[in-house]
Amino acid sequence: MSEPGRVPSPAAPPAVAAAAPEEKKGKEPEREKLPPIVSAGAGATAGLDRGAKGQISTFSSFISTVSQKKEAPENRSSPTHLVFPNIKNVRDLPPICLDVRQKQRLSIDALSSEMKASALPEPTLPIQPKTMKDFQEDVEKVKSSGDWKAVHDFYLTTFDSFPELNAAFKKDTTASFNTIEDSGINAKFVNAVYDALLNTPQDIQKTVLKGVINSLLREWKGPRTKDDLRAYFILLQNPQFNNTSTYVIYAHLLRQIAALVEADHHFLVHWFKKLSQKRFKQLVERLLQFISLRLFPAKPEEFPPIAKCSWWIPSASKVLALLNTANNLVHPHLISYTDFYNSTLDHIDLMEEYHTWQSFGNSHRFSFCQYPFVISIAAKKIIIQRDSEQQMISIARQSLVDKVSRRQRPDMNMLFLNMKVRRTHLVSDSLDELTRKRADLKKKLKVTFVGEAGLDMGGLTKEWFLLLIRQIFHPDYGMFTYHKDSHCHWFSSFKCDNYSEFRLVGILMGLAVYNSITLDIRFPPCCYKKLLSPPVVPSDQNTPVGICSVTIDDLCQIMPELARGLSELLSYEGNVEEDFYSTFQVFQEEFGIIKSYNLKPGGDKISVTNQNRKEYVQLYIDFLLNKSLYKQFAAFYYGFHSVCASNALMLLRPEEVEILVCGSPELDMHALQRSTQYEGYAKTDLTIRYFWDVVLGFPLDLQKKLLHFTTGSDRVPVGGMADLNFKISKNETSTNWLPVAHTCFNQLCLPPYKSKKDLKQKLIIGISNSEGFGLE
Repeated sequence: MSEPGRVPSPAAPPAVAAAAPEEKKGKEPEREKLPPIVSAGAGATAGLDRGAKGQISTFSSFISTVSQKKEAPENRSSPTHLVFPNIKNVRDLPPICLDVRQKQRLSIDALSSEMKASALPEPTLPIQPKTMKDFQEDVEKVKSSGDWKAVHDFYLTTFDSFPELNAAFKKDTTASFNTIEDSGINAKFVNAVYDALLNTPQDIQKTVLKGVINSLLREWKGPRTKDDLRAYFILLQNPQFNNTSTYVIYAHLLRQIAALVEADHHFLVHWFKKLSQKRFKQLVERLLQFISLRLFPAKPEEFPPIAKCSWWIPSASKVLALLNTANNLVHPHLISYTDFYNSTLDHIDLMEEYHTWQSFGNSHRFSFCQYPFVISIAAKKIIIQRDSEQQMISIARQSLVDKVSRRQRPDMNMLFLNMKVRRTHLVSDSLDELTRKRADLKKKLKVTFVGEAGLDMGGLTKEWFLLLIRQIFHPDYGMFTYHKDSHCHWFSSFKCDNYSEFRLVGILMGLAVYNSITLDIRFPPCCYKKLLSPPVVPSDQNTPVGICSVTIDDLCQIMPELARGLSELLSYEGNVEEDFYSTFQVFQEEFGIIKSYNLKPGGDKISVTNQNRKEYVQLYIDFLLNKSLYKQFAAFYYGFHSVCASNALMLLRPEEVEILVCGSPELDMHALQRSTQYEGYAKTDLTIRYFWDVVLGFPLDLQKKLLHFTTGSDRVPVGGMADLNFKISKNETSTNWLPVAHTCFNQLCLPPYKSKKDLKQKLIIGISNSEGFGLE
């Protein structure tokens, strides 16, 4: 863990949240761990646990004001608008007792599905007031009678306290339900009660909120029971918290949940993952909206001053981290990882957030970089680009100082990574240049082709990338194998004496990210997972790199046929040993020679049986994706990180690295139309109108071919279509000619076709029969 004021060690990347002060030294937090809780003396986030004497009376007076406020008759028909007076003067709830905290941190991985520690005895619960059927019947009766008394009494009783919540919603009040697998809550009943709540009169809604306040004000004498966790779980789903007038109460609920010990978070995480997709997404959206409106309130007077509620956003972020962890535990995920993005953060000072995180790590001051899952890929790209620019400037400045100190005349070329290559020796020259100029990799890239005039204004750099990638990934080159079933490339496992060319590919990918170039590379997602294992190069050179946990799903993305075969082996109902007659040994062909490898010591003598087939499959997958190509991938890993050696990589998911390198597969041709520039044409010209009518009517595969034809890639940069700088130029040639593209400049040269039919025919022929710079 980082001491206050110290930069965290790159070998111990700050994961999702702050490390606890009790945590043992030397223990490295992992990316997907639950967020530990910050100590009471740790800066801004300490507001989660800190409270001052005299605060209870202020908050209690607020409650009494709420309870005494009479509802105006004309407002009874507006159940969703709640008004709470004096909201700016509300202070923190009483502090959580310090003896509640764990003396030693618990690892999430170390916790079993049923907690080993004996559970606290649950208090006797009140008698369950109504069943779900009773409640629904009462709601139906209101439609005919207009009498809300029975419904009001139900809400009044149920939300009065944590025990009453459990009495109402627990499936069996006599059972303990102390496992992570079953919260013991009747989810359908909870949903029915909350769905009906927003359609009740305002006095009933106020009754519920008063009950929530009373529950949150309860003084805790010791650790939370599982019934308490159930109550938090139920209250967090309250749809009333969509309304900004309830945010003060919502904030205190979030603070108490955030301040729970890690063992309690473990239970909540596993209960969250059992929610329906709809309810789970509502929780996430509610928290994201809470953060956005606290950052940029539409009506600032609605909230307390920011100085008095600095703990609001840290609390919400911690609870979001629990939901993010729950989402990552489920396959397929309940919602996409992009649903956790908060686009509001694109408008704050991201570099200040990044520098705060760099300077203080996870232990002293809050930064959104502690919770990278809420930062959009566009925002992360800005952080990486600016971090790269600062490194470029720093290195260029140092080169200038060194030159001047040696009394040498400064040269502008020293500020760039200047590549001089021959087209006929592209790979070898590029490798020699990058090896010789290793110290200049973080300078701005400029490319010159020997014997050719012209300045590199971006076009030559892009052409160099395209030509080099095309050569290296050609099947005859032997470095990568193209798998037609999965339409991706994978590393060749052939052994060789020198792996420097794999390092070159890694450097190319790093330079592309560093210089904002989108590459037409098709690696499987597993590659980017390995590239972040670990995200920062370890200081100990003996530490393995590029090794990650792999599953049959990872193999399926590369070799789907083999993955299906292994799946059939796992599900085979007959006698595996007698029918398959396999051992823990695999065979590979290398340059025409069949070689055998044992998956474990003595594997050639160990038969695969029904009992050990899971181990066999896992070892086989690990061999294919990790061990058999370790040297190749390690060279690739070190090449990439020699350019992108930045803590900003810790903020990225593997999927996000892929988007930074290759672009996004999501096409928006309307956005491309809006951002296109014209040369020789106006956007109102008939030919241009024909062009867009045709392109917008294309199926997705033809739209991708058009993009590949004109830009060299069928993917979109992180910044969207506008970042392509796409241009259509008038080609003053015969209309019998096909369109021409200059991929280095993302430019399409279009003859002035006289009819839409002619344009469509010529365009389809052009984009469908051009080799371009494609890989396969």
